[in-house]
Amino acid sequence: MDSEQPSTPPSSTPSNTAWWISDYPVVTQEDLKQRSGSRSISFNLAIAMAVIAGVIGSIIGHSSISLNSKTNLVSTANVVERAPNSIAGIAARVSPSVVSISVKTQTGGDTGSGFFIQSNGYILTNNHVVSSVASSGASIQVILSNGKSYDAKLVGRDAAYDLAVIKIDVTDAPALQLGNSDDIQVGDGVIAIGSPLGLAGTVTSGIISAKNRAVTSGGGTGESSFINALQTDAAINPGNSGGPLVNLAGAVIGVNSAIASLGSSFGGQSGSIGLGFAIPINQAQKTASQLIKTGTSTYPIMGLSLDSSYRGVGALVANQQGSVLAGGPAERAGIRPGDVITAIDGKAINSSDEAIVAVRSHNVGDRIKVSFTHGTASHEISLVLIAAKR
Repeated sequence: MDSEQPSTPPSSTPSNTAWWISDYPVVTQEDLKQRSGSRSISFNLAIAMAVIAGVIGSIIGHSSISLNSKTNLVSTANVVERAPNSIAGIAARVSPSVVSISVKTQTGGDTGSGFFIQSNGYILTNNHVVSSVASSGASIQVILSNGKSYDAKLVGRDAAYDLAVIKIDVTDAPALQLGNSDDIQVGDGVIAIGSPLGLAGTVTSGIISAKNRAVTSGGGTGESSFINALQTDAAINPGNSGGPLVNLAGAVIGVNSAIASLGSSFGGQSGSIGLGFAIPINQAQKTASQLIKTGTSTYPIMGLSLDSSYRGVGALVANQQGSVLAGGPAERAGIRPGDVITAIDGKAINSSDEAIVAVRSHNVGDRIKVSFTHGTASHEISLVLIAAKR
């Protein structure tokens, strides 16, 4: 509450009366003379009265009591204005486009999140959220932010990138704007929206902690996904999977997909420790477009198999017959079983996962440079990536 400043005492108020006393009795010199006939007594009484007035005023000031005055209580309604680019403003715009997904099987089910990418009901999510639909004929239910629920159908899925598209029967869905994940920088602010542990419409915020993280996720389905991920410290928990990671303009720059954990504590999964990973939207958009058009998608390969058990530096081409595709890009470029890939496009490769992620971050038809060792000799070649066969 704002305090009021004291007003100037009226001119009729005696000089020995405190300004915060409005109607204190005035003691004149004549009154004092009649009572005592002494100037000294008059002087002393004046001082005494001033002191008493000061004490009373002090008490009144501390107890908020006013003598002979009326108290007016004024109430105000303060309106908090939130800028459109604030976290609250962005969440208000984006949340209606985010959905909760419930997949039910005969033995259980899965939950996750998703978001509209087209107004005619197409929803992008993670493959591991809906993969049981393909394997066991599960049903999908989508719950909107307003509480309405719809049955959904699986349009297509891609285990390689952990992406899937589902659809509900609507024509006016609030599709989200898609950003450019290549433009994102480490330190940029981001917001994650989804349904962690079934808590729909949960909003968390953070920054982009790193880019181009090689992340492998199995999702418990036996299908491995290799993601050239955006890393964020925005809290992501089980159930956030498939939800959008948006920038501070409200545009989607990633699809939340995985978290790093220290152990299991909830349903076989642990909560956020500030290490969340999202599929870059540029990759997700390409895959989603393929799934919507044909129901399937593809990814680029060099035409070789890597040994995931190799613990040396680099990625070992499996030292066995058939590990290099006959007539494929790798064979034509001179790569043989037992060779070790050390760099792709000038970036050092430390494991087979990094090699796979580096390749899958490209498009079919892209030309890449590959550095590798054959025995003690080092080589650098270029090759054109081809589409993997489904």
